[in-house]
Amino acid sequence: QVQLVESGGGLVQPGGSLRLSCAASGTSLFGIYNKAWYRQAPGKQRELVATLATGGIINYADSVKGRFTISRDNAKNTVYLQMNSLSPEDTAVYFCKLTNGRMSYWGQGTQVTVSS
Repeated sequence: QVQLVESGGGLVQPGGSLRLSCAASGTSLFGIYNKAWYRQAPGKQRELVATLATGGIINYADSVKGRFTISRDNAKNTVYLQMNSLSPEDTAVYFCKLTNGRMSYWGQGTQVTVSS
């Protein structure tokens, strides 16, 4: 069973940066999965933040373009989300997701709070 563990969240001031990590275990086929980061703010639906397909195609939500960067290290079974120029609107629980066909796996989430 694939398990995902996010880390790197925390409290940061507006304009600051954080790098989230999502480490996968229970699979030797990390590279075949499409990777994604989602977030869910209080009282709001979960929204897609960034995707990284197995072929390397990357997409971002308009709200984070130019500020966030998704990347992966297949050797470490880890996907990252570098977040720069953070604003209070980025406050949310951030989740990573791996998908391949009908299989999908979620992490438990990591809290990101942007506040002065």
